[in-house]
Amino acid sequence: MQSLRFPAYNFRFKNSENKVHIFDVIRKKFVVLQPEEWVRQHLVHSLIDEKKYPKSLINVEKQLVFNGLKKRYDVVVFNSDGSINIICECKAPQIKIDQTTFDQIAQYNAVLQANYLLVTNGLEHFYCKMDFKKEKYTFLRDIPEFSR
Repeated sequence: MQSLRFPAYNFRFKNSENKVHIFDVIRKKFVVLQPEEWVRQHLVHSLIDEKKYPKSLINVEKQLVFNGLKKRYDVVVFNSDGSINIICECKAPQIKIDQTTFDQIAQYNAVLQANYLLVTNGLEHFYCKMDFKKEKYTFLRDIPEFSR
């Protein structure tokens, strides 16, 4: 897999049925290593190691319903009170992040109401803080570290 703009992490890998799998520390299982999964696993480790978010507040690949349609988010980080702090959308490195990507995460956030949005393809990272009163978001240099 290609190098990404994240620190280097020690991942666990295994080969099974002629496919490489990577261990997901949140789901506590090996998952097939695809380009988007490579980005997701780097992001999860970044949230844990660099931003100090507890594993117990991170959720990966869960379903949500939007306008009657079933969708799956990539990563959600909760606040200690159970509200959603950050929703993350991961794309494979070869996928350009564009307005469609932001529209997708905005649709998810219409349901989830996260404080922050994070979009990455592993090479480019975009961070936004939501302002629900003004119905807009502001781009940031980074997302905040975990605080109690």
